[in-house]
Amino acid sequence: MANDRLLGEFLRARREVTTPAQVALLDVGLRKTPGLRREEVAMLAGVSTDYYVRLEQGRERHPSDQVLGALADVFGLGTDATAHLYALAHTDMPAHQEPRLPAAAKAQVSPRLIRLMHSWPRTPAIVMNRCMDVLAVNPSAAAFYGRGLRAELGVGDNLLRRMFLDPAAREFCRDWESAVRDKVAHLRATIGRDLDDPRLTELIGELSGRSGDFRRVWARHDVEVGNPRTRRLRHDDVGELTVTYETFSVVGAPGQQLITIQATPGSPSAHALAVLCRAG
Repeated sequence: MANDRLLGEFLRARREVTTPAQVALLDVGLRKTPGLRREEVAMLAGVSTDYYVRLEQGRERHPSDQVLGALADVFGLGTDATAHLYALAHTDMPAHQEPRLPAAAKAQVSPRLIRLMHSWPRTPAIVMNRCMDVLAVNPSAAAFYGRGLRAELGVGDNLLRRMFLDPAAREFCRDWESAVRDKVAHLRATIGRDLDDPRLTELIGELSGRSGDFRRVWARHDVEVGNPRTRRLRHDDVGELTVTYETFSVVGAPGQQLITIQATPGSPSAHALAVLCRAG
């Protein structure tokens, strides 16, 4: 994917999901497409309509930081999405990406980290790579997901594939739409401009071909490292529970991230989580 098209695609996607109400504009008349009109974005950002159109079409590739800041304000971008916007615009700067290590090296999880994960009897924990491939799972996580997803989550699985292609995931995750949007936004934030990663290309191709929902969410160009995230789940063994997912970068292992699942101490969800973890 050519980097000179990414800025325009990002701007267009964010324009289409930004409503007039979000920018305090009076919504007058029928709109042929969702979101803001190009002339509205240009007006709010303080640039000409022609200039903004050139940005979306990829004909203007060097917007100033002032223009980028104005566009970030118009679209209400958070810290991660704003950093992503600047990275797309400054293609002369090196992309923030993990070194292109051999696949086997990138999949190697530190034995010390695995021992630490196995010492957490009541905290499900997973290690994943940038593409959300599962690299390690502790017994608590295996027990937690075993009946929740009705199939054990193990090394080699992919969290995005499970969320979009496994029908059980929609029943397990009560706020499924919010969860998949967060995961895709996290993927974009982690990958940055490095969309030519062979594993990522393979994954996006598969999900795009098999899931209309993935195509819809991917087209939004949401960018955010979601941390922490509270999720409402329904588990076959314990019923409803609310847990918090937190993600930590693994120092010394580029691209690897540790995910932990916890519940508020003393809550019914904490008791339910402990029951599930004991099953492991």
